[in-house]
Amino acid sequence: MNLTRAILRKAAWSVFTILFVIILNFFLFRVLPGDPARAGIRDPRLKKEAVEMLRVRFGLDKPVINCFESLNPITLGDCNVNPLDTQFFIYVRNLTQGELGISYHTNRPVADVLAERLWNTVLLIGAGQILSIIIGVALGVFAAWKARTYLDYGAVAASLVAWSLPTFWLGIILLFWGSSNGFPLAGKATPGMSSMPLLQQWGDIARHMFLPTLTYTIVYLGEYTLIMRSSLVDVLSEDYILTAKAKGLSAFQILKDHALKNAMLPLVTVIAINLGFTVAGAIQIEAVFSWPGLGSAIYEAVGRRDFPILQGAFLLIAIAVIIANFLADLTYHWLDPRVQVE
Repeated sequence: MNLTRAILRKAAWSVFTILFVIILNFFLFRVLPGDPARAGIRDPRLKKEAVEMLRVRFGLDKPVINCFESLNPITLGDCNVNPLDTQFFIYVRNLTQGELGISYHTNRPVADVLAERLWNTVLLIGAGQILSIIIGVALGVFAAWKARTYLDYGAVAASLVAWSLPTFWLGIILLFWGSSNGFPLAGKATPGMSSMPLLQQWGDIARHMFLPTLTYTIVYLGEYTLIMRSSLVDVLSEDYILTAKAKGLSAFQILKDHALKNAMLPLVTVIAINLGFTVAGAIQIEAVFSWPGLGSAIYEAVGRRDFPILQGAFLLIAIAVIIANFLADLTYHWLDPRVQVE
């Protein structure tokens, strides 16, 4: 019962945090100076009537909320209006219906634009995360078991180098390497492949994914290796590990039954945070390799000052981080029953 109550409490805090993020995300782009209707349009010949039509089209002619005088006066409008006819209420109402606004640049629903890009990012991040976790955990376990040997020192040094490499720099280096080895350098698929058999289409996508996935894997496996190695070294020094060795258990049994679960706790936290933040962290990789994902959508929206796209993307990233941390808390209880919530 205590565990159920703790989970419900954490779920309630997660919902409260999401509500706070929704409010913060709304006002974040409303306090910026300038007229949002002209934000993504740099044509000085744009007439006042056309600007007003754009403001009406995107709902910017309504007051932000009833009534904050400190907000941007251009977007404030008339304060003496029905609170249900304000930008904030319309924004919340649209969120409950799954609507995130209209893109200034493409004039398409933001939810449709982000949905198209999100799955490409999930495909790239999923492959990179799985590989980096498997390789990083394996190297961390190996380094911890061979602690204070040349093999351990080599693994730690390689992990530090991988962890410290700038993502965009590594991507550019692999881009040059891939150009001389026949790998595709941009995009998700070769034009015209949609008419080919399904197996060939997936093979083409895999070839396009190789370089960005390799970049992602190298960047994160160093972090996972170091954390796993450090955590496992601490666990292996515990008294119950010495008792297990005295009982004559094999190294594999000691690692599997006594050490790994406890050593995984710090790594679970890092993985959960990374799973949330790498939705945005893939921006550099997607920009270098022109991968049509959420990261490249954010990168393009910044250049175009497409605030609805940025607002929707930031909200999506924040919710992903909150959910990932909530799942990490649940995983804690599965890995270590000693973890208790006050």
